[in-house]
Amino acid sequence: MAPIHKECDYLVIGGGSGGLASARRASGMYGAKAIAIENKRLGGTCVNVGCVPKKITWSAASIAETIKEAKAYGFSVDTTAPFDWPMFKKKRDAYIKRLNGIYEKNLKNDKVEYLHGTASFVDTHTVKVLLDDNTEVSIKAKKILVAVGGHPAPAPNIPGGKLGINSDGFFDLETQPKKVAIVGAGYIAVEFAGMFHALGTETHLFIRHDTFLRTFDPMVSEKVTAEYERQGVHLHKSSSQSKVEDLGDGRLRVHYTDSNGAGSVEVDTLLWAIGRTPELEKLNLGVTNVAQNAQGHIKTDDYQNTNVENIFALGDVCDRGYELTPVAIAAGRRLADRLFGGQADAHLDYNLIPSVVFSHPTVGSIGLTEPQARKQYGDENIKVYNSSFTAMYYSMMEAEEKGPTSYKVICAGKEEKVVGMHILGIASDEILQGFGVAIKMGATKADFDRCVAIHPTSAEEIVTMK
Repeated sequence: MAPIHKECDYLVIGGGSGGLASARRASGMYGAKAIAIENKRLGGTCVNVGCVPKKITWSAASIAETIKEAKAYGFSVDTTAPFDWPMFKKKRDAYIKRLNGIYEKNLKNDKVEYLHGTASFVDTHTVKVLLDDNTEVSIKAKKILVAVGGHPAPAPNIPGGKLGINSDGFFDLETQPKKVAIVGAGYIAVEFAGMFHALGTETHLFIRHDTFLRTFDPMVSEKVTAEYERQGVHLHKSSSQSKVEDLGDGRLRVHYTDSNGAGSVEVDTLLWAIGRTPELEKLNLGVTNVAQNAQGHIKTDDYQNTNVENIFALGDVCDRGYELTPVAIAAGRRLADRLFGGQADAHLDYNLIPSVVFSHPTVGSIGLTEPQARKQYGDENIKVYNSSFTAMYYSMMEAEEKGPTSYKVICAGKEEKVVGMHILGIASDEILQGFGVAIKMGATKADFDRCVAIHPTSAEEIVTMK
């Protein structure tokens, strides 16, 4: 069968949040003829195997914690059965499927043509798409956006390594593991470990160093690591894995070494959370000569330009360092404004982007860490304000049941401009959003001080630091 030929102003490869936001704005707001291509489910990582189902699961874990803590407040709460993982997964899956449908409806509303298939470059202006029915579509586009995102890094090359699942596989688990081993020290591993533990799974977390979340401020890394140990997560420090055995009854034996020496642990599930890589394997990107960095990410400038004039990239596939859905959406919309809306300088400012880790407790971070600030401005030009305390929520609990709250505000120069803020504790995810606006506007410590505290809250500590 001869291929179908199409032409368009804007071809977006990848149906994740960033690509769809850019395609919809280009077509719906500016009238560009746009085509979007996706070979999996619309919404990308965030909607299907990331932020959305993760936050739903985190909410379930938080409810489990609340039930446990209710006794301290005088409640007698008896659960009549264990957490119903199969029921929960069924409802979560149904919600995600509904979101997929909403994304497709929104494309139609903004007159973006949607093709479900796998794209590969023929040249810098031409892409062929193999549809689900094996029909081939050839698309000639004036401008092409690569927004294909990433996927979990493969399991390490050790005997039996492929017996483990990755972060995508977490959302496919039909039943709750009684015992799980998670390998990784980034936010994905830490979030999964916290959720599993709170929901009653015996959780073993294997990390390569003495702390996890090591790209965050040291306060965050050290205190959240200590809190996981306090809660009872089995933390294997300075660890490596040598072999995974299939025990034949649905269980695995993971052989490892850690700070205590050699050992093994039998688990129901092994989850590798050891990073993510760009999803470029099927794209035939080499034919375009688009430049990539050593990790395989597409090199882009502040305007999402690649080294090829009509090819652009954004989101997790590019080298900007912020693998966050709102970043991809914002970059995609601004790119459409620039390419089709006549706004020549439209681009995303990648400075002071807030981010959150849905750990237990939650973590919020914006701007420079303390080591980064000292390196950039010099020790003599940095002043750091700290506050560690017990949130009032824990006032009714025994000492061993109290969780930590710690805040750090990093200021630079004589005017003490806030260049970094790092918080951990109850509601840190919600607290950070408002402070993020202030910091993005250039707030100083004096601005914080002038804001009257809301009492009694944890957040008031941020505006009363001395």
